[in-house]
Amino acid sequence: MAPSSRLSSRLPSAVTRYLPVLDWAGRYDRDKFSGDLVAAIIVTIMLIPQSLAYALLAGLPPEAGIYASILPIVLYAIFGTSRTLAVGPVAVVSLMTAAALGNLGDQGIDYVTAALTLAFLSGAFLLLLGVFRLGFLANFLSHPVISGFITASGILIATSQLKHILGIKASGDTLIEMLHGLWSGLGQINWITVAIGVSATAFLFWVRRGLKPLLRRIGLGPTLADMGAKAGPVFAVIATTLAVWALGLADRGVDIVGAVPQALPPLTMPSFNPGVLSALIGPAILISIIGFVESISVAQTLAAKRRQRIDPDQELIGLGAANIGASLTGGFPVTGGFSRSVVNFDAGARTPAAGAYTALGLAIAALLLTPLIHFLPKATLAATIIVAVLSLVDFSILKRSWHYSRADFTAVLVTILLTLALGVEVGVSAGVLISILIHLYKTSRPHMAIVGQVPGTEHYRNIHRHDVDLHDAILSVHVDESLYFANARHLEDRIYDMVAERDDLKHVILMCAAVNEIDLSALESLEAINARLDALGVKFHLSEVKGPVMDRLKCSHFLDQLTGCVFLTQHRAVQTLCNARTEHHRPSKDGVSL
Repeated sequence: MAPSSRLSSRLPSAVTRYLPVLDWAGRYDRDKFSGDLVAAIIVTIMLIPQSLAYALLAGLPPEAGIYASILPIVLYAIFGTSRTLAVGPVAVVSLMTAAALGNLGDQGIDYVTAALTLAFLSGAFLLLLGVFRLGFLANFLSHPVISGFITASGILIATSQLKHILGIKASGDTLIEMLHGLWSGLGQINWITVAIGVSATAFLFWVRRGLKPLLRRIGLGPTLADMGAKAGPVFAVIATTLAVWALGLADRGVDIVGAVPQALPPLTMPSFNPGVLSALIGPAILISIIGFVESISVAQTLAAKRRQRIDPDQELIGLGAANIGASLTGGFPVTGGFSRSVVNFDAGARTPAAGAYTALGLAIAALLLTPLIHFLPKATLAATIIVAVLSLVDFSILKRSWHYSRADFTAVLVTILLTLALGVEVGVSAGVLISILIHLYKTSRPHMAIVGQVPGTEHYRNIHRHDVDLHDAILSVHVDESLYFANARHLEDRIYDMVAERDDLKHVILMCAAVNEIDLSALESLEAINARLDALGVKFHLSEVKGPVMDRLKCSHFLDQLTGCVFLTQHRAVQTLCNARTEHHRPSKDGVSL
């Protein structure tokens, strides 16, 4: 094949790697179009009040929520790999945005531009991770810690919205500050606002469980009933907006959204002021990590249901492009949302084109419908947020982690308490640090067991869990972890302790079936063990060494200095050493690696 032909044959896969839209767009047909269109209509109806509400949560003008749901969705449809992930503002990221911008201080920059800059930095960081294929770094944030952080964030978000339900002025970034602000403002309660907020909240809770069965009982089909249930927040918006307008409640102290620009998203630019960038880079990284973890978990869950594949590194690029798009069109940080993605999936979305159609619907709403929300009470938006985020609160993780792992329980509890007491930035930072520390702690003290032969088999198991046969002159030790700098000294100490208890010992076999890596520190420890055992007249052997590990060992002098052998299996090692002891000669160094 000519070079040009080979290049052209490789080009499509190289291009589709970074432009997944080329993969699915070529197979787009009428059936997929109809499924995507229906899903887009449902998600658009759901997104309008949700976008306005999350902009309110982030402390931004309501239109910013709609703007953040237009171009970002289109860019993700081009660069993302999930067929059903719906990208836009989400509760936790909106809360983190508010916390980051609230801590900005006097940097000579307005709040909206700071939000644009935060989105740009978040997008740039995600793109950087995606290009260099560093998506695995998000794995260092453990699921229990994420659950704890999201639970605490849900409590903070719901508490922060109570001021809108009560119609009072209050502020604060931590739970204590928020509760103090609410207590101080109780004398300013607007009871009309309370009536609107409580009614809207109760209605939205009922909608989640009661509206769809009601619509089915009155004769609507499954699809229409589902659409009606998903449109519940829209009904609340329409009813409360009409009530405020018709009764003139804005003049009686009810806080409303007010004038919203009737236009498409504007072309905006983030700030490149060094002081602003340095102040926001830390929060941007935290927002990126949390947003990516939430998004990839949703995307993989939904993809598995249809046997589709998600590329985590390309997801980073898709989310990075979406956030940069938000920074250029008046938005704020976005990510894949759980609730709207599930709705998108259940409504029949087949391709990312559903997101593009959703963006088109929101653009039409921005052009034509914004005057209709002038009298929308903020209490209704607060009710929408409260109902959405309370589903995130999951205290059962504490009970599950307590019964399963006390280390995980401690991590979850500390993350929840720090997030509530010191704010979301401290909470998520602590969560990342705790996740890494737990990993280091567990791997620095790996499980090590003395093993013996299960009678009648070639299997070797823990002597404390099974009835096994042992040989007085042979100590077989199984280690359940890769060997690296953090556990190298622990390995040495444990083996020395085991050897000290055996006076008639002649051979030590380190069973390496679970060892995937041996770094330089661990290699030096193995050399030290070999030398010390040799001084005691004990031979040191390895068994079931994996091929890549053996390749690395061959690059060192360790195998030349090893007093014993490397055996293909543990059974062969024991049999060979027993036979050699019976025949009074040393086994030859002809061990074979896996």
